Amino acid sequence: MRATVEAMESLLDRAGGPGLLFDRDRASPDDRSIQVAEVDAALPLWIVGDLHGDLLALEAALAAIAQETPGSGAEQPRIVFLGDLFDDEGFGLETLLRVFELILQAPERICVIAGNHDVALSYDGVRFASSVSPADFADFLNAHLSHEWMERTGKLAVRFFATAPRALFLPDGLLIAHAGFPLGDLHERLEGSGDWNDPACLADFTWTRAHPTARRKLPNRFSRGSQFGYQDFAAFCDLAARMGRPVTHMVRGHDHIEERYAIPPAYRARPLLTTVALSRRLPRETFGPHERTPTLARFVEGSLPQVHRLHIPAALVDAIFPDASAEDSAVAKPSPGACP
Repeated sequence: MRATVEAMESLLDRAGGPGLLFDRDRASPDDRSIQVAEVDAALPLWIVGDLHGDLLALEAALAAIAQETPGSGAEQPRIVFLGDLFDDEGFGLETLLRVFELILQAPERICVIAGNHDVALSYDGVRFASSVSPADFADFLNAHLSHEWMERTGKLAVRFFATAPRALFLPDGLLIAHAGFPLGDLHERLEGSGDWNDPACLADFTWTRAHPTARRKLPNRFSRGSQFGYQDFAAFCDLAARMGRPVTHMVRGHDHIEERYAIPPAYRARPLLTTVALSRRLPRETFGPHERTPTLARFVEGSLPQVHRLHIPAALVDAIFPDASAEDSAVAKPSPGACP
């Protein structure tokens, strides 16, 4: 932990910035809505969705990427993480450190987009806090404030995600974000100012949710979780084109679909892919099996990314992430012959 944290701190302190994937396309060091000038389609580009402490799914994704990578050197794959590395129990600290390790190995091959759980983490000089629930990673850090390197890991995470990208606009029309895009009530302001880093716009990239069938949804500014429909996405695509950032399709995470990926048919005119890398049912997911099939996606120029499913053995998922609901049921269920 110490070696990783110290090396990441030095990387962020480096003159000219850390040099992560697509950093060279930033309009300024503070640009978090990046218009990417060029993507070499010959080099593999992978997209890994929400992890929420799922170290098992992360390692499965890395193994799958390695298996699909025959070459070396310049042919080594590039990876975009869609954020939400921690919270929802799991191994948040280990997952965060593992992503930092990947960055340190080759900064120019890794991009981490900030998710809502990532940007919600804060530190006031005394304790960590989070503006989203669940916030068990902040609770974990506060329980270990006496451990210097855990505290420094938390502070490093706050610093890292403060300047992490919120959106990538690729030249083939693909928009990559954790959640969504600036909703309709911001369009006039955005077109007038041309400021893609307007805090309200950055928040929508990070917080909004996709409705699979609705045409339009009214933004609810009393909640950061406003939804959008397929006509809302089409309206944003038209706006982005007028502003010199054509968008024709999108890949995102944020919504924890039971199948771990979705391509809603209602969005067929402007396709949208949701992908998450979660191998187990999260505590806040009410329905469905405990063991899930996480996904990752591979960039395909001019099209939606290609979805890859990671078939992790159920016994391994259960060993790493025991099903608490099954254990509770076993305790609650009376044994044969017991008195009612």
